[in-house]
Amino acid sequence: MLASITTSLLASSSAPTPVYAIYQQHWGFSPITITVVFGVYAIAVLSSLLFFGKVSDHVGRRPVLVTSLIVQALAMIVFITASDVGALMTARVLQGLSTGAGVGALGAGMLDLDVRKGGFLNSLTPLLGTMAGALAAGLIVQYLPAPTRLIYAVLLAVFVMQTLGVLALKETVSRKPGALASMIPEFKLPRSARASVAIAAPVMFAAWALNGLYGALGPAITRNLVHSSSVVWGSMPLFIVAGFAGLAALTLRGVGTRTMMLISIGTLIAGVAITLLSITSGNGGTSSVAGFFAGAAISGLGFGSGFQGGIRLVVPQVEPHERAGILSLLYVVCYVGLGVPAVIAGVLVVHGGGLVPTSREYGIAVIVLALAALAGLVRSSRRSRRVVQAVPQEAPLAEPVPAAQAPSKG
Repeated sequence: MLASITTSLLASSSAPTPVYAIYQQHWGFSPITITVVFGVYAIAVLSSLLFFGKVSDHVGRRPVLVTSLIVQALAMIVFITASDVGALMTARVLQGLSTGAGVGALGAGMLDLDVRKGGFLNSLTPLLGTMAGALAAGLIVQYLPAPTRLIYAVLLAVFVMQTLGVLALKETVSRKPGALASMIPEFKLPRSARASVAIAAPVMFAAWALNGLYGALGPAITRNLVHSSSVVWGSMPLFIVAGFAGLAALTLRGVGTRTMMLISIGTLIAGVAITLLSITSGNGGTSSVAGFFAGAAISGLGFGSGFQGGIRLVVPQVEPHERAGILSLLYVVCYVGLGVPAVIAGVLVVHGGGLVPTSREYGIAVIVLALAALAGLVRSSRRSRRVVQAVPQEAPLAEPVPAAQAPSKG
């Protein structure tokens, strides 16, 4: 149940992507507006994570989830009735506030039930949701009536049913005081997780910045390459990235965490490089289109493995009552990477060199971030080896304590 809610929340976040072209035709706004709407959502998620990310550790998971789903349903109603950019931004703000409050509680709730399965689903379900939302919205907009309303009506029905489902669930944590104090924004990082976060954060930032590239600029790049205004084509970049990210989460779940992070960095760099080579001409053609989507697929592998690897690296280092807070902090890193570069890119598309040069600069920035993450990972590995080598090896092991004389743990 909790995994399905995470999936639907992220599906609703990617659902507007194929619809932006229709909004742009009807309301006549510039590419900057698209990326600003994209960025407004990310800022709302960040704000919600900062204020409400740890609340469920104190009041319980269910109250936070019910509130989140109600606000999400309200956002769908605003989308359905939207008639201008102001309404669109209002809906995105409501979406962001709901998602930010919900993801920490959802992630912690899944870990409360099963640490191993919960950790895996925490990394998989956001990717499945992003993929499903982009593709479903594209197909509905292209082939079914009411293209700017039907997808939101479907999601509204889903959120209403999920609200009823949460009301039937048992609470997974006991209430404790300090809810209001937990709403004071602070970047409190448990000491036990600091080294892990320092390694995971650059990878997760780069991965979600890549997601922002395909989400904000992907539809426009695809239209230029394919020479088609079909919204299905416009939704394909984000669908491919999220789909291959989910594939990576499934196929690499048995791989060691550090190996997974290295795979993420390598595929991020390779995927972005192929993407940049394919769009250099900006004129399209079979090879450019194939290269663009191949780059998106390889980048998706990096996105999925980096996101899963970051969660696996950090979450085991904290206590159960710290889970919602640390997951919220990781999502802060992710959504800063998702929103800020996308907004900057929108400004550069209009006032800078245009779509292709901006995409190139964006991709190079992602590669630089991935290389920085690689440097941090290598440095951490060397530090760990030095610590192991510094442990004296000559000291004899202590004699085992006979069972009858073993001291009580009490």
